[in-house]
Parts: sequence; C-alpha cells; structure tokens
Amino acid sequence: MSLPQDSVRHAVVFEPGDPPRSGRMAFLDPGGDTTLTVARPDGTHEVAATRVPVADAVAALARARADESAHPAARFWGAAALVALQLVARGRVLPGVTGQDHDSWRAGPFDAADARRIRELADAMPAEARAVPLPATGEGDGEGDTGAETGAGAGAEPRLPDAESHVRAFLDAVADAMPRSPGAVRATGTTAYAAARPVKVPRLRPWAEEVSAGLDSGVRLSLRLEADDPARGEFRAVMQLHSLADPSLVVDAADLWEGRDPGLGGRARIEATLAIRRAARAWPRLERLLESAVPDELPLSDADLEELLAGAATRLDAAGVEVHWPKSLVSGLTARAAVGLRDSAPSDLPSFLGGHHLTSFDWQLALGGERLTAAEMDHLAETHRPVVRLRDQWVLIDPGVARKVRSHLKPMTALDALGAALTGTVEVDGEQVPVEPSAWLSELRDRLAEPADVGPPPGLAATLRDYQLQGLRWLARMTSLGLGGCLADDMGLGKTITLIALHLTRQGTGPTLVVCPASLMGNWEREISRFAPGVPVRRYHGAQRTLADDGFVLTTYGTMRLDAARLGEHPWGLLVADEAQHVKNPASGTAKALREIPAAARVALTGTPVENNLSELWAILDWTTPGLLGSLTRFRSRWAKPVESGDKATAERLARLVGPFLLRRRKSDPGIAPELPPKTETDRPVPLTTEQAGLYEAVVREIMTQIESAQGMARRGLIVKLLTGLKQICNHPAQYLHEADPRLPGRSGKLELLDELVDTIVAEDGAVLVFTQYVQMARLLDKHLSARGVGTQLLHGGTPVARREEMVRRFQDGAAPVFLLSLKAAGTGLNLTRADHVIHYDRWWNPAVEDQATDRAYRIGQTRPVQVHRLIAEGTIEDRIAQMLVAKRSLADAVLASGEAAFTELTDAELAALVELR
Repeated sequence: MSLPQDSVRHAVVFEPGDPPRSGRMAFLDPGGDTTLTVARPDGTHEVAATRVPVADAVAALARARADESAHPAARFWGAAALVALQLVARGRVLPGVTGQDHDSWRAGPFDAADARRIRELADAMPAEARAVPLPATGEGDGEGDTGAETGAGAGAEPRLPDAESHVRAFLDAVADAMPRSPGAVRATGTTAYAAARPVKVPRLRPWAEEVSAGLDSGVRLSLRLEADDPARGEFRAVMQLHSLADPSLVVDAADLWEGRDPGLGGRARIEATLAIRRAARAWPRLERLLESAVPDELPLSDADLEELLAGAATRLDAAGVEVHWPKSLVSGLTARAAVGLRDSAPSDLPSFLGGHHLTSFDWQLALGGERLTAAEMDHLAETHRPVVRLRDQWVLIDPGVARKVRSHLKPMTALDALGAALTGTVEVDGEQVPVEPSAWLSELRDRLAEPADVGPPPGLAATLRDYQLQGLRWLARMTSLGLGGCLADDMGLGKTITLIALHLTRQGTGPTLVVCPASLMGNWEREISRFAPGVPVRRYHGAQRTLADDGFVLTTYGTMRLDAARLGEHPWGLLVADEAQHVKNPASGTAKALREIPAAARVALTGTPVENNLSELWAILDWTTPGLLGSLTRFRSRWAKPVESGDKATAERLARLVGPFLLRRRKSDPGIAPELPPKTETDRPVPLTTEQAGLYEAVVREIMTQIESAQGMARRGLIVKLLTGLKQICNHPAQYLHEADPRLPGRSGKLELLDELVDTIVAEDGAVLVFTQYVQMARLLDKHLSARGVGTQLLHGGTPVARREEMVRRFQDGAAPVFLLSLKAAGTGLNLTRADHVIHYDRWWNPAVEDQATDRAYRIGQTRPVQVHRLIAEGTIEDRIAQMLVAKRSLADAVLASGEAAFTELTDAELAALVELR
C-alpha cells in the first residue's frame, strides 16, 4: 500500500497485532477511510484515520525522522523505525511464539547500549504517538499485559500503553515483518518464520522460549589474534565470548565448551554458535568453525590475514565482532603520494607553471611518522606477505599499502602538483590520498599566501583603501608567478582602481587589454584618466580600431569575439576580463575567443564568480590559470557533483584549491567599507486581485494537464512556459495577456503597492531604482507612472551606450526620481548612488543577481541608508521561491539551481505543490 506524500504531516499511532507483523500504523488524517478512538486532554474522541501495515509505513516514517514539517509523532516513530532497522541489520532478532500461538520474530537480544537507547526513546515519546486507549480491565485481546498508565474502573482516565513496552512492541513488529527467510523452513520443518502468512506453532513454544529467554541478556563474539611464529606465518584466531549483561565477563570458547563458564548462563553455547554464524556472514572464513565440535580457534594463513586487513575486520566490526590484533604486531604504516621530491626547484617559476613541465609523482611511506628509506621501500616491494620485519619489529602491511609500494605513478604537471600541495590530497584510482610535497613545492604554496611587498605605485593619483592595497599586493604576487586570479569583490568596492594600480605596478611588462561590456567602456576611460593621468588609453571599438604598445586598450566582448585573431597577435602584458560572468559558459563563442588571446598574466573581475553552478567557477579560473582545475568533465565528476551532493570534505578541499586564486570581499565584511550607511531588505507580500487569482488557477489547471501527458523536452518546455506565465500573472494581467492598450490601475496587487512606495519616496525627495526581468513589464510601469505625473527613465538591453551614459548622468543629477531598469541589462556596471530605495518588482531565480542589481545604489559613494523592497505575490510560486532563495544567499559557498531549468526535473506532484495557489 502506498502512502500519500503528506501523511507524515499528521499524528500517527502504532496499533500492535498478533502476530507482531500484523500491527498497523494509523495516520490521523482528516481524509482517512476509517476511524479510531484517541485520548486527548478533554476526553476520548472518534477521529478519521488511514491505517497502513507496519512494513509499508517504515520507509515513510524513517524519512520523516529528519523532516521538520512532519508531525512530532511521525518523527518519533521514524526514530524508532531506524532503531528497529539497525537491530535487524545487526542480526538482533530471535524467534518467538505469540499469545495466540503464531510464529513471530522479536527484536533482541539487547546489549546495555540497546536497552539504554530504547529507554531514551520511550522517555521522548510524544503523547500523540500512543493516544489510542487500552481496552478496559478484563477486556484483554489475548496479547498479554503490555503495561499501561493511569487507572481503571468507571470514570477513570483512559488507560494508555506504557511507553517503553509500546516501543518494544513496535520494534518486534518491524523485526517480524523484515527477515522472512526461507532457511527457517529447514529449521522448523514448516513454513513458520519464513512466510508472511501467520502459522500456528504451539509445539514450538518451549524451543522459542529457550532460544529467546532473557531478551536483555546474551553474548557477544570477538576474535583475539595470536602470533605464534610471525616469521613462519603461524597465526590463529581465538574465539572470545563477552556477556551482554555484564561486559566485564569474557571467556574463551574453549573454556566455555569445557565447562569453565564464569557466569554466561546455560544458553551461552547456543548463543555463541548463533553469534559465529552471524559473524560468518561478514567473513565466510569463520564458517569452518561451525564444522568443529568445539568452535574455539581458527588457524590463519597469510591470505586470511590479508583479507582481514583488506576489509574483513572492518565488516566484522560493523557486525559487532571486534578483532583484537597481537600487541607484538605494529600497524600504522601510512602511504602518501610524494610530489616533486626528486626534483630541484625550477629556476623560472612563471615559465614552469605556465608551460607543460612535469614533476615527479610517486609513493612515500612512513612508519610511526618517520619516512622509510629507499632500501626499506625496496624491501617492502619485494616482500609479498602481510607481516614484514621492519626496524626490529613485526609490521602489519595493509594490502592497499602493499599495492601502492609496488606501483609507480605517472609524473604530473606543475599546476596539478601545486593543486595537490594546496589541497593536501590527490586522487589515485578514485581514492583520496594524502600528499607529501617537496620543499620547493611547499615553499611555492606558502608564497601564494604571502602578498607581494609592494606599495601604491608611482603615478597613481588616488589613495588606496587598506583592502584595495591588499588586493593589489595579492594580484602582484599572483601575476609575478605567471598565475592568474579572479578578483571577486562586491560591486562598488573599487575593482577598477585596483587594476589600474596593478597596471602601474607592472609597467614595462607590456600594455593591458581590458575586455568589458560596452556600457562600461566609458567608466573605464574616465577612471584611468582620473587615477592614472598620463597613461595612454584607447578604445578598440567601432569602425576605426587600432592597437597600442603601451597603456590601456579597451574593447567590448562583441568586438573581441570578432577580432580575437588580431588581438591574439599582440604582446599583452596583462589581460583583464571585466564582468567575467559574461564568459561563464565555456562553450560560448565569446569564451572561446577570449581563450585565444595570450598574455603574460590574466585577471578576471566579477562580483559573482558563481551565479548558477560550479561549472561557472571552472570557466573563470580555467581561463585565468589554465589547467588548475583540469578538464570540465573531470572537474564535474571530481568536484562539482560531490559538492552539489553535500560532500563537505570535498567542498573544503575545493576551497583550499581555489582559495589562492580567488579573492572575495563583501561590503558586509568587517573593515571593508565601514563608511557605508545601513541597508535594510524587506520582503513585501501582496495579495492577488480577483482577476489575477482566476488567471493563475486557470493557467495551473490547463498547463498541468498538458504536463502530465508530456515527456522529455516537451515536458520541460511546458514547465518553463507554466513558470513564466505564473510570474507574469503575479506582475500584472496585462503583461500575461499581451494587451495592446491595457487598463493598468486596480488589476494588480504589486502595482498598487508600487504606487504607494513611489508616492512616499518622491514625497521625501528620494529616488528609486525599479528592477524587473521583463522589458514589457518595465514599459507598462513607465506608461503607468508617467500617466500619474511621476518622472521616470527606462533602460533596457536595446538602449545605446551613449544614451545609457546620458541616462545615468540625468538620474544622478536628480532629473527623474524613478529609474526603471531591466535586470539583465542594468544589473551590473552602473553607479546610481542617487537612489536610496531599490524595488525588485519580480524575483530573479538567483539572489546574487538581485544583490548585484541592488549594488547599483548600495556602493561606495552612497551616503544615505538604502531600503530594498522585494515584492512577492502571496500564496503563489513567488512565495515558495522566496523561501528557497533564503538558502542561496552564500552564492560563492554553495551550488545553486540553474534557474527555471532546475524545476523541470520535478515530479508532477512536486511541481503541483510548487505552483498551487494557497
């Protein structure tokens, strides 16, 4: 039986059965198809419920354990289900016969930790999890007294199950439902304990009681390895038995079989045999013990030792069987990948790092932290035994380590070696192996962390802020080594002036080529003339395009793409990609053209090194420092996929690898921009009008019906169409309906709130930026506000460069209080500090893009507090997206879904829940 997805949102109770596997979970769902009586503080009530067999509910309950939206009772039974499954996995199940003579499996035996965990579970049980009253005294159901709380008799409070007894009954139900092994047929001569159908077995009750007597007692098995003569390979495994009730009681199996029992009980031999049988599942070699009259010890060959070292000991430990190695044997032989140990330091580091030079890569072993000599390494390579005499002691050799000693690794490139030194590990045959870098490689790694000792360069007509000087020193260090870097400061923190200072610091190395969006060419020209007067600057753009042998050359991404071959023939000392997110797609023509232009050093400037996914980070850093992150395919498999899956260790290694090549500062960082005024961000929910709500629900019904019968690309296209349509309806019906001459007032909750905000802002002599991702919506807003007598300007992707610059100047001069901007065209590169308010009329899929747009106003030079308003249509997809975006604020630290495409992979049910109007 399948459970509805939201079942765990309701309270759930356990109803025991006979046999235990017939027990049921009752979900108190108002839409349930049955009823049951539950006890509440004000008395008993009949409630609707959905009953599900325990076996069918376990998976949903286990998931509910970590689901914050699940009911506390569902989360509790999820925790209990996890305990039950762990007991089953450990073989903690015993046969039993129920009160009605049915065959059943029970959870047990329990060790001290198990019993403690069960008690803790019982103490944490919510009242709703056992709210079904027990029958009145004398009306038992034949299952025996499971214990109860509160009294009996007329007028008494309802009797509820005892919490711990109820938990144990649930554990029995799970245990009874899971291991229906056909092997039980041979043991009992019937289908008892093997089939799901209950079998009456009253004759087996004495046997079951003998086997299962004392669920909280029993024995645990361990193996004690003895080394009689390591030189001749004489080893044996001795069976030891530990009391579960009293862990201090330990006895060898030989003593137990000879009658020397210190207090394990009369069933100890049976339990010991069962424990050996369970251990043999983890290491089949132990099956030979079951063939002997006394399962006391097992001779071990070299192959047996290798199996134990190679993983059998770990599997035994997971099954609850410890392996105790002889104290005379020493372990702790470790293998590291040695990088560059046989090489001397390169005389020309920039050439070495920028070329295809190779450096040595081999294994280095250590014992107790001390490196082995070459002779010792050779001795190990020639020895094919799991125990070796080394430094006057017997050493256990892990088979994996032995394989490494006998193999040799291929040399690696200089950048791969540097990456290994930075992360501290390298991947060999799919395994992360610690790295032992050479002295010169360690020194190079340390140099990357030390900024160059440079000050503000002569000729710079400005005073650098402390963090800008730090950025200059970092860039000077990286470029002096022939390495590139990505300066990823927030917008408005002065990346341009930092690059101008770097050019002056590197004078004599050649001209600097700056590739930027067309809208930023004027800003670059003004900044260079202002902060580096006398330095030549020319635009390589338009009909007359000429190059220069010194100073700055400015060009656009479009012109660079057309003239990549000509630009590539010029000797550039420094190549700068401003707003480098424009080349985040490595397969684009722009990105490919940029890679064709050689330079002594490359620097990327961007406020968002990762907008949508980690492949964008690869695209930028593989351009600044080619080869650092390997191929894109390799990067995705080694780094991106594990990080996206939540692998924190891989994320930390990636951070160590890219950290020296990426400098990221935010306005909110301590000491970065203390003079900036406060910024207040507010989500402003607005209701839909009746017209909007009707349109919204109609579109959901119509397109969801089409989606349910579509597949592949057609389905993905319909989902994008649905999401786009709903966002447009949330903005204004006229945008979705493409009305030629629409009536705008009174039809959109967002528009009404926008009017209120704009009226207040204008009355207070303020100025506001209004961002929307739709040019059509911006034009509607322009028409509406102009009709109301509000001064506006509209900038979008089709606005010519000269006109853009004039509009920026007019806004900064106070000519118009409202600046309407399309998010994609105006989200970067503009300085609009006249604005003290920013309104995001609709939500972008990525919060970093919104942050960049906000930074048009909130940047150095802003003197007034900035208020950011995000308009969100209540109860719609915008509401749900707003909740998701909260988790995406740390853009450089997490992988983000790639916009609408991320939602095309949702199931129909998940998509319906996302777009449902609530």
